[in-house]
Amino acid sequence: MTIEIQQPELEALIQRRMESGRFATVEDALLEALLGSPEPEPQLRTKLSLGQFLRESPLWGSGLEIERSQELPRMIDFE
Repeated sequence: MTIEIQQPELEALIQRRMESGRFATVEDALLEALLGSPEPEPQLRTKLSLGQFLRESPLWGSGLEIERSQELPRMIDFE
């Protein structure tokens, strides 16, 4: 994997830490930084009503019309 550092401030900070002898490699510095940062908490999904789900969907406002059938259910023989 190749990582490019675009911010000169970040590059200078890594260089200072390596010159201090604290880290032997850039990988060591990244590893300590990542292990020291908190893990992101998983997002808990809440149950939505059908209306809420549809309003929050990408299809909201698309003009799609969804109608509920007014017909009675069909009877099915299981013979």
